Amino acid sequence: MYEQLPPGTYPATIYIQPGIPFNNVEQMVLDAGFKFPFIVKPNVGMMGFMFRKISNPAQLKQYHETLPIEYLVQELIDYPLEISAFYYRMPNETKGTISGFLKKEPPYITGDGIKNIAELINEHEGIKFKREDIVTRHRERLNDVLPVNTVYYLSHASNRVQGGKLLGIDHEIDQVLQQFFDELSHYSGKFLYGRYDIKCKSVEDLKAGRNFSILEFNGAGAGTQHVYANKYTLWQACSIILHHWKMLARISRYNHQQGEKVWGIQEGWRHLKAAKKNLMMLKRMDASFPTFL
Repeated sequence: MYEQLPPGTYPATIYIQPGIPFNNVEQMVLDAGFKFPFIVKPNVGMMGFMFRKISNPAQLKQYHETLPIEYLVQELIDYPLEISAFYYRMPNETKGTISGFLKKEPPYITGDGIKNIAELINEHEGIKFKREDIVTRHRERLNDVLPVNTVYYLSHASNRVQGGKLLGIDHEIDQVLQQFFDELSHYSGKFLYGRYDIKCKSVEDLKAGRNFSILEFNGAGAGTQHVYANKYTLWQACSIILHHWKMLARISRYNHQQGEKVWGIQEGWRHLKAAKKNLMMLKRMDASFPTFL
């Protein structure tokens, strides 16, 4: 997916194969110029499972010896704002549509000098449906008492599945932002539907094409996260999802008419089955693997 983006618009990234000797991994990281901390995540992942911040060789070694699939080592981007933009465009048209634009915030707690981490997690309403997994990942620090106003991140992924907070900012969508994503879409000529996850200094800087980095670039399987970031009714949310499915079908049908090969039922079924198996494996692993500071 990164190869469809202009150079310099995404973090420095290398790919690590599972099972290779750890000293080879260390040499690859060194040769690529990475410095701690950096990010690791599965090359084929979903929902932020097994996304981790790595701060020392011991953490990298534990991650490498745990994950049985290819993963990425990626530069840590420290811009303060993370946004997501859902975009689609018909192949025979020059302008696309930004159908959703939102801010994302990873889950965190703030110390008061009295309560321990377990108590603060228990009081966090935003993660009540993820609490059991989060407690497991932070089990070694649950009794720690955080100093007053100390921010402690429960996950470095801002995905909703990880307890992240989403806030719709569709009012920021304008012609300047539209042109920015149109230009990205036309770089390879192949990206027609999906979601950009971006860190930037500000929305204004993003519109100006400066101080930003594309963290992820999700295609046909991308979730329409903006249905959770706005106060839509259930019927409105369903309508939005169905509209996106319709656009994906229209784009696919057009490409097929232009000669693109279409998978058969068996090939498609095998792919979906393998994808689900991979997702379930990562979900189980993520629930017990520690979240590093």
